[in-house]
Formats: sequence, C-alpha cells, structure tokens
Amino acid sequence: MRAIVVDDSKAMRTILKRLLLECGYDHVDEAENGVVGLDVLRKGARPGLMLVDWNMPEMNGLEFVTAVRSVPLFNNVVIMMITTETAIERIEQALAAGADEYLMKPFNKEVLLEKLELVKAAS
Repeated sequence: MRAIVVDDSKAMRTILKRLLLECGYDHVDEAENGVVGLDVLRKGARPGLMLVDWNMPEMNGLEFVTAVRSVPLFNNVVIMMITTETAIERIEQALAAGADEYLMKPFNKEVLLEKLELVKAAS
C-alpha cells in the first residue's frame, strides 16, 4: 500500500514515514506543502492514505484536502489531518472539506496506530 505525507516539517515527515513503513505501507511519498503534494499526485502517485498537516506555506492542509476531494479519482483515498490545530471549529472544517480523520499533535505511535485502524475499518 502507498501513502503520502504532506507536512512542512522534515522531521515530522521522517517520523510519519518511518511509522507508516513499520505499519506495512510499502511506499511513502513526501511533500513539504500542498502544492508539492498535488504535484506528486499529478505525476501518478495513487496513495491509499494521505497524512496532511494544516499549517504549511504556499498551500495549507485545508486547501490541499479541498483540492484533492475535487478530483473524483481520489474520492476513496483516506485523508487524515495531523496538526496542532485543536479548536473544534478547525476539526469541523477539516471534516467538512473531506478529511476522514483528525489527529492532534503531539501524538505517539499508539495513538496514530489507533487512528489508522479506525480509518481502515471505516473504508
């Protein structure tokens, strides 16, 4: 299975990539913002999962999720926002834009695994 991590923090991308590989994903693409993430998708990446930060330069996570959900090809891709945005309004915005799940930073491996199991069970 393939995933993409869209986060402006190289350290966070590295951590999430490692965790996804440990969880059985065989390929994890990385993008430092939503613009780069869309480029990765345009070049043919077909992930089953996207982990997306909210606060990024050029194109934030909410804009990225909205753009991805506007393409029917990606309707079945699971999108999880992983962010420091903790306000209930932000969570509602992300879910309304098309995110399937929401994980607040900081988190640990166990919480991420629980969220991944939730979205896997729902899909």
